[in-house]
Amino acid sequence: MKVAAIQMVAGVSLDANLREALGLLRQAAACGAELAVLPEYFCLMGHKDEDKLVIAEAPGQGAVQDFLSAAARELGLWIVGGTLPMATDDPRQAANASLAFGPDGRQVARYDKIHLFRYDNGRERYDEAAVLRAGDTPTTFDCSAADGQVWRVGQSVCYDLRFAELYRLLAADILLVPAAFTFTTGQAHWEVLLRARAIENQAFVIASAQGGSHENGRRTWGHSMVIDPWGEVLAMQASGPGVVIAELDHQRLREVRQQLPSLQHRRL
Repeated sequence: MKVAAIQMVAGVSLDANLREALGLLRQAAACGAELAVLPEYFCLMGHKDEDKLVIAEAPGQGAVQDFLSAAARELGLWIVGGTLPMATDDPRQAANASLAFGPDGRQVARYDKIHLFRYDNGRERYDEAAVLRAGDTPTTFDCSAADGQVWRVGQSVCYDLRFAELYRLLAADILLVPAAFTFTTGQAHWEVLLRARAIENQAFVIASAQGGSHENGRRTWGHSMVIDPWGEVLAMQASGPGVVIAELDHQRLREVRQQLPSLQHRRL
C-alpha cells in the first residue's frame, strides 16, 4: 500500500490552508497513495493560542470536517486530518483532534491528543494546556487497502511521541504521528524518537510534520518521513510543503516480527 506523509507550512488563514492541503492531497492521490496523513494544525497556525477556539468545530459540523470528508470521497483516499480544534463543553478549551475518513467520505475514527506539550527554555515558551483539553482514549482503526490487506492503524499526535507506553497499547501495524515539532526540539529528538517507536513496536511509522517558518513567527522542524519496522527511513522531506510517498509492504512487517519476535517476549 502506498502512503503519503503531507508536509505543510500552515499560515493564519483557514481558507488558504485548506486550499494548500487539497492540492497536496491531490498530488498524493496522483502518486497512487491510498492513505494520506496531514500534519498537526494543518488548518490553522494562528497568531495566538486562542485562535484555535475561534474555529473549534462541533462533531459532524464545520468547514474543516466537511473539507476532509469531501476530499476523501473525491480522491478515493483514506485521509487522516492531522489535527483540528474540536469544541468541548468549556468555551475556553478545545480538543486537539485527529479525525480519520474513509474513501467513501465517512469518518471512521477520532483521536484527541492525550499528552499536551509544555516547553520553556527561556527564549521559547509553549503551553498547550492553556487552551486545549487532553484526551484520554488510545485509538485505532482498520484501513483496508485495494489489494484486500487490512492494516491496523494507531493514532497519536506530536508530543505523544515521547510516551512509549501509548504505542504499546495501540499494538498497531502502522503508527501515525502528525506533528508540529518546534525547530529546537525537532532538531534534537524528532528522528530518533520516531525510529525508536518503529523499532520497539515493529511497525511502520508515518510522520507528517509542519516544516518551515510560519506567518505567526513560529519555526517548525519538518522532516516528514515514513519509517519501516526495522527503523529504516524509507522517504523524507526536510522542509517546505510537499508529499512524502512510500510503499508499505505487509510481508516486510511479517518478516521483521517473525525474525525478531520481541513483541512476543514482553514480560511487563
